[in-house]
Amino acid sequence: MTGADFQALLVHLVLGGGLVVLMLAISFRRGRLLAAGLTLLILLAALASVWWSAEVVPRTVTPLLRIDGYALYFSALFLVASLVVTLLSYRYLLDSRDDPEEFYLLLLAATLGAVTLAGADHFASLLLGLEILSIALYVLIAYPQEGHPPLEAALKYLILSGAASTTMLFGMALVYVASGSLDFAMASEVAAGGRLYLTTGVVMIIAGAAFKLSLVPFHMWTPDVYQGAPAPVTAYLATVSKGAVFAFLLRYLLESGVIGAVEVTGVLLVLAVLSMVVGNLLALRQQHVKRVLAYSAIAHIGYLLIPLIALGTSDAALAVEATLVYLGAYFVMTLAAFAVVTVLSGPTPGDDADPLERYEGLFWRRPAIAAVLTVALLSLAGIPLTVGFIAKFYMFAAGVTAAAWLLLAALIVGSGIGLYYYLRIVFAMTRPVAPAGERLPQTSASGQVTLGVLGALLLLLGVYPAPFINAVRHALSSWGG
Repeated sequence: MTGADFQALLVHLVLGGGLVVLMLAISFRRGRLLAAGLTLLILLAALASVWWSAEVVPRTVTPLLRIDGYALYFSALFLVASLVVTLLSYRYLLDSRDDPEEFYLLLLAATLGAVTLAGADHFASLLLGLEILSIALYVLIAYPQEGHPPLEAALKYLILSGAASTTMLFGMALVYVASGSLDFAMASEVAAGGRLYLTTGVVMIIAGAAFKLSLVPFHMWTPDVYQGAPAPVTAYLATVSKGAVFAFLLRYLLESGVIGAVEVTGVLLVLAVLSMVVGNLLALRQQHVKRVLAYSAIAHIGYLLIPLIALGTSDAALAVEATLVYLGAYFVMTLAAFAVVTVLSGPTPGDDADPLERYEGLFWRRPAIAAVLTVALLSLAGIPLTVGFIAKFYMFAAGVTAAAWLLLAALIVGSGIGLYYYLRIVFAMTRPVAPAGERLPQTSASGQVTLGVLGALLLLLGVYPAPFINAVRHALSSWGG
């Protein structure tokens, strides 16, 4: 490997080295402030290294990783989301019985797995990144260990995620039988009589990824795990975990060339329509905010499949740009919503502000927090002057370009349904009553700053999205795909 290769891998090296440094530091001196502070420094250093790595991309580092603008864009998204989760977690874990240093170790490990997935160009690196991310998430979901709901959620995720990984692995084996290669770009070189193996393998890989993305009908674990996991971990699961898998799926479908196959397009079409409609319908009768956001996430990932399907029938550049813009907007919207849930949770870990009745009268008790949650919900609904409107406009444009009228109809119907349950939470916050005897926890300074920044981004990117869109286009200009 050359010096340029190491420079391209700088994000991975900083995260991997940071893990070792954090492990050594807490072995000599235990303390939650030390662990959280070091984690923030490591994530900031990794985020700064994205710009240094950008000087030498696109670059193939061994056959396993492709570091390009696409990978660095997702790496930056994952690192920013991890920073937000770290800031939110410190106050959330403040009253835990033990020093939660291992929480930050697991968070860094999961982020390392996510950035590996973003640059994966080979089934071996895909499996490596996926398992690093998944194994860390098993423990994070079960945190803190004294809570029964987190343990139940982690067990469900462990069993079903293992089944999904096994399905993907078997699909990879079938693709290897058909092509004789584990490289994404070579996987479409089908040997004689291998078409059936290839198609079956790709469909199994998509099915495994659909579980990780909570697409219908592989979605049943999502509301239970979202509700049972600690609020900051749910925010991480809803953003970084899904974004990492989607980053792999988009790169694989493009580089392998299988996106044009009728069978693959048909499977994605069914998953998209079911997720958009079923996800929104199931959210209507939920009485817990985290479950509402879980079903909302199912629908939003369904929206994200529109440009993915459009890749095989229309302008690929617009479809990829729409995907990256939507994912960036989805990260901000989801993090803002879960940040409110986190700062209202407590004073003990696991006591999440989840029941809808806890939000009654929030506008009169905590107007600033209620305003951030309102903007986040309106953005998720796609209301103008928010970043969610810009994101859905991109989805609509990609669908129109591909003449995907069924998908556009599902998008419109799903968005209309979603408006109801988002506004139901807003209306609950405006009621001039508060639950008797309930006192909201004090919001830490870091929580206030985090909420303020996320709320401002929701509006700023909706009113003036040009810098964000230009950043996406710049990342794609150095994509090696």
